Amino acid sequence: MGLKNASILVIDDDQDVLTAVRLLLKTEASQVVTEKNPENIRSMLSKHPYDIVLLDMNFNSTINTGNEGLFWLKKIKEFGSEAAVVMITAYGDIDLAVRSLKEGAADFVVKPWHNEKLIGTIKDALKRKETNKNASITITSSDSVIGSELIGESEAMRDIFYKVEKIAPTDANILILGENGTGKDLIAKAIHQKSLRSEKSFIKVDVGALTETLFESELFGHKKGAFTDAREDRVGRFEAANSGTLFLDEIGNITLHQQAKLLSVLQNRQIIRLGTNQSVPIDIRLVCATNLPLAELANESRFRKDLIYRINTVEIIVPPLRKRGDDVILLAKHFARIYSAKYLKPANEFEPRALEKLKQYHFPGNVRELQYTIERAVIMSESEKLQATDLIFSPLESAKDMPDDTPDFTLSTIEKNTILKVIEKHNGNISKAAKELGLTRTALYRRLSKYDI
Repeated sequence: MGLKNASILVIDDDQDVLTAVRLLLKTEASQVVTEKNPENIRSMLSKHPYDIVLLDMNFNSTINTGNEGLFWLKKIKEFGSEAAVVMITAYGDIDLAVRSLKEGAADFVVKPWHNEKLIGTIKDALKRKETNKNASITITSSDSVIGSELIGESEAMRDIFYKVEKIAPTDANILILGENGTGKDLIAKAIHQKSLRSEKSFIKVDVGALTETLFESELFGHKKGAFTDAREDRVGRFEAANSGTLFLDEIGNITLHQQAKLLSVLQNRQIIRLGTNQSVPIDIRLVCATNLPLAELANESRFRKDLIYRINTVEIIVPPLRKRGDDVILLAKHFARIYSAKYLKPANEFEPRALEKLKQYHFPGNVRELQYTIERAVIMSESEKLQATDLIFSPLESAKDMPDDTPDFTLSTIEKNTILKVIEKHNGNISKAAKELGLTRTALYRRLSKYDI
């Protein structure tokens, strides 16, 4: 949908703002309706399905929350409106505006704005609304990372959106596979938000970081005095997630002993706190994630197959950013908008060469690396637009992919390489190779076996 066909509702208790926006948009949009009193939002939305709502962050109204814009944003969502909400804010409320993105706002504009900027923001919001409609879902994380949205238009991401829609309403256990930084935790949160348990708790545990001694205490809880530092009763994560969703991150890193404990709980659907003999029934939706490939996870010397079957009713494979095509540009522009607003910088658009540089880089750190790259670029930029020179990719990630140029001078390596060269020289003729090497055929065969040649 283009702006020409859009209907827009503007809500602000400043009449000057309403007049300015109406005059600006009346020739740009199909319909522009203004309203000073936010308490009339419900009745107005019930009468007409607006495409865009421009909503001020602050009102002098009977609702006194200190952040009225967030209150009314939440109400708009509760009313079931499909309108994309663009927040209007002052520089002093930038943090609230960023928070509004996590609460479901499409974007925000800062007063005083440039008319072209306001129109561009509305057009972008309309475009994302249409894209999200086609791609099924756009999920906003409640994590503390700014702007951590699961968004994408690539075929791989559309497939994930489709799977989330299909499996979320069920209670099937989900295993999410993907490299670090691809957004596995956001997908887990999305599954919870779209599930029948969405009003209940979503509990995340990085089980890969738990030691043997902490594993049972953290997951199953303990009674006071169960061990030296158990100074009070503690509810474990399974109990905390009861009736909700439990997300076990990095499950591929837990030991075989921990796997046995976890399997027992999943089979019996009950836990026993440390220091007691009393079982507690649990009712959870289980979502797990790992950066290990499924083939590696299926190695029984590392992970129990019976546990894999328990946690993997359905699997979702999250593609690395390098396989998501133009999603890298979509995400880069998203992060640029977020951080330019946060740091009060004008650089929220890219020069063509900067976009080309983003496309050519392979992002071993995935979306997380992209996010921090754009944040650093926005902070350091001295131009109106982000330049290619502003984009400095993480040396931490780049170091992973740098080849080790240090020659291997061990005798075994020299001998193996010499044998390979001589055999190649004689086109695989072992007799001739052995003769040149000064070895018998039997001795050469022993070395071939030794070096697995």
